[in-house]
Parts: sequence; structure tokens; C-alpha cells
Amino acid sequence: MDSTAILPLLPLICAVGAVAAGLVPRGARWLATATAGVVLFLGTWAIVLAFPRTVSVEWNALPWLPVPGTVGARLDPLSSLMLLVVLGIGLLVVIFSAGYVNQKNHDHSTRGGQNRYYFWLLLFIAAMTGVVIAPNFLQLFIFWEITTLCSWALISFYDTPKALFAGYKALLMTHIGGLFLMTAIVMLYVHTHSFSFDAMNALAPRALNIFFLLTLVGGLAKAAQGPFYTWLPDAMEAPTPVSAYLHAAAMVKAGIYLVARVVLSSTEITRQQLAGSGMATVVAVVSIATMVMGVYLFFFQDDLKKLLALSTITHLSYMLMGCALGLWGSWAGFQGGIMHLAAHAMGKALLFLSVGALAYFSGSKKISELAGVGAKLPLAAIGFFVGAFTVTGVPPFGGFFSKMMLIGGAFAMGGVGPWIGVFLLLESVVAFAWFLWVGQKVFFGKQSPAAAAIGTSSAPMGIALTALIILCLGVTLISLPLVRQLVP
Repeated sequence: MDSTAILPLLPLICAVGAVAAGLVPRGARWLATATAGVVLFLGTWAIVLAFPRTVSVEWNALPWLPVPGTVGARLDPLSSLMLLVVLGIGLLVVIFSAGYVNQKNHDHSTRGGQNRYYFWLLLFIAAMTGVVIAPNFLQLFIFWEITTLCSWALISFYDTPKALFAGYKALLMTHIGGLFLMTAIVMLYVHTHSFSFDAMNALAPRALNIFFLLTLVGGLAKAAQGPFYTWLPDAMEAPTPVSAYLHAAAMVKAGIYLVARVVLSSTEITRQQLAGSGMATVVAVVSIATMVMGVYLFFFQDDLKKLLALSTITHLSYMLMGCALGLWGSWAGFQGGIMHLAAHAMGKALLFLSVGALAYFSGSKKISELAGVGAKLPLAAIGFFVGAFTVTGVPPFGGFFSKMMLIGGAFAMGGVGPWIGVFLLLESVVAFAWFLWVGQKVFFGKQSPAAAAIGTSSAPMGIALTALIILCLGVTLISLPLVRQLVP
């Protein structure tokens, strides 16, 4: 069996597993774990078989639409890296959920059904897989909208007024971005009679700029960048494993993947046209403005999950800046931004699940209510600091190497590049100092009442945290061979 035979099975197996988990009255968590494990194995196998080639399979499955190859699958280095993130983090989140989604959870007074939870989580993994392996914009958009639906259902999972409002807000704001993306796809078809990724290179300069701006707005809404950032901190009403998946591998990363796919699919002439017309500057300005806003709001946040949400927003800005550098011709900067996507995925998943563990046992996520937690939950404490060191770029963790490549690409570019590099360095220093202060406040010192009430640990949680700690060290070895294949 080759890669082209395996790829279409991945979202199908996840979707079938989701339906089965939703219908089975008992054992949904074991069925979900088995499904996520099988899909990760098959996806990794497909990548190994395909590397370093680009493989694709397409069928004309829509006879009323006179466009060949409307349905299929595609695997190249960019989609391979994203697929590993989507499926790897997906499995670890499912494993963690086995210990989190139960009646012993002190973090939530309202309990949701396990069947419903695993149905939507597996469907989320299926939809993200569909986005990643889509061979054209049309198929990508279909799965893109399914991720929006899944995020709404999971953010609203606990059915409280705040959760329902947060889910509706995420649905509305990300769907607005989806409408922009749909308009771009229709425009592409009208001008080129194709939905393929490289069809954008046939657009006239004015149409190209409009197409790029429409897809950019779609990506910004999904990635919580610019004026769309407000839905992401509110989405922390979701169960913490969902928050981890939402921030590390799904939804927001789909927005970055879309922009990166557009940059990677463009020819050198197309990139020069976009950069010359100011599109790269637009991307860079949005990135910097969003990063400044996110760091500023760090200092007014007492909720650990919302602090991590703001941190995610700033790191998505790093990846967006990598796309801007790619348009400007700094391919090392682009590669660094994509490698940071993988490093951030491991570090942020670890941070969220560490916070989820301490909230599960203590019932609190507030910085002001927690102190001395490290003595009760040492693995969560180690996970928090390893995750923080990874996303802020402390060696030898993955974020150091991705940031080094990204910032180095900015300095090597010349022009405004060194200024961008200095700005990114300053953000890293400020974020590191703040995370260090928060970690010391929460995990060290005299135990607070919330920390003193913490009792036993959980084996599934420990497995997920340990695996992510290892991955924070090894993610560079996994991602670098794929990132090196991202060449213009």
C-alpha cells in the first residue's frame, strides 16, 4: 500500500471512529484512543513512504462541475509536517482526556457526556486532517468549515452561559473569515476555471492582490490575528484538552497553514508581485500589531488558560511573520516560521495539559489562588516549565532552533529585516521573564489552600505529559528534515 492509498483513509477512519464513539454507551474513550492511534500510525507510514517527494491523487467526483481533480489527497513536506502535528497532538489529547473527562474533575461543576465529547474531538481530528491533505482550495474549504463547526461544539461543551457565548462567538468570527475565503475561491475559479493551489499564479496583478487579501482575512480570522483575536481567549471555556488541541494543532494552525500554503504555492514572480504591491508589508504589520497587543495583555491576566491563549496569539504572529519574510524572499525566515509551528505545538500542548492537570485536581486556574503546586504535582510543574522554555526559545528545546532560524532569516534579509529581528528578540525576552515569574508564583513557595487540597495523580495525564516533554526536546529532529524541503 502506497501513500496515495493511505491518505484518503485518514479522515475516513477518524470520522467512522467519531460516529462509533458517539454511539457506544461504554468504552468511548478506549475506542477514541484506538482510532487516534491507528490514524497516527497510518499517517506516519504515509509520510515515510512519500518523503521527500510530493504525492497526490485526484478524482473528478463532482460531475456537474467541469473541473478535473476536485476531490483527492496531497502530501508534500508542508502537509506532512502539519499532519504529524495534527495526528500526534490529537492522540496525546485523547489519551489525556481519558483521565480528564470524568466525574472526579474539580475544574468544572457541569459534566458533559463522554460520548458527545469524543465524537466531536475525533471529528475535529478528521476535519483538520482533511484540511491538511486537501489537494486544492475547494476541498480545503469544505473541511475548513467542518473545523469551525467542531470548534463551536467543543467550546460550548459544558453548556454554561459563558461557554455557549464563547462557542457562538468563535463560530461567528471564524465563519466570517470562511466567507472571505469562499469569495477568494469563487474568484479564483471565475478567472482561471481551476481550484488548484498553483492556479493563483495565473491571476492578473490586481486580481492576485484581491485574492491574496481575501485568503489572508480568512487565515487571520481562523488564527485569531488582528481584529479577530478576541474569540480565542473567550474560547478557554472549553475543556482544557480541547483548548490544548485548539491552540497546538487545530483551528488556529489551520489559519497559518492556509497563508503558508498560498506563499509556498506561489512562483517567484508571484511573490515579487505580492511583495511589490505591499502585501508582505500588510502581513508583517498585522503580525507585529497582534504580537504587541498580546504581550501587553499578559500583564493583566490572572487566569492561566487565558494567559496561554494570549501567548498562542503572539506565537501565531511569529508564524505569520515567517510568511511575510517568505514573500520578501527570505526563505530561511519562512522555514523558521513553519518549524516554529511544530515547536510551538509541542510546547503549547504541554503548557495547556499541565495547567489542565493542576486545575483538574485543585479546581482553580487563577494565578492569585495557586502557590506551591509543584510539591503536589511535580510532573505538571516540570511540564509547565519545559513548555514555557520551548515556546519562548530556551535551548535545547525546539522553540530555540525555530526562533533562531526565523530571526536569522530576518537579519539576513536586510532592509527592515534587522528591525524585525530585534523586535522578535525583545518579545522573546519579555515573554520568558513573565512565564518565569508566573511559574515561580504558581509552583513554588508556601502552598495555597487550593494547592493543599490536591490529592492523587492520573496515569493517562502522566503519559501525555511525559510524551510531550520528550517531544519538546526532539521536535527539531522530526521537523527539520521536512522544513529543509520547503524550497521555492
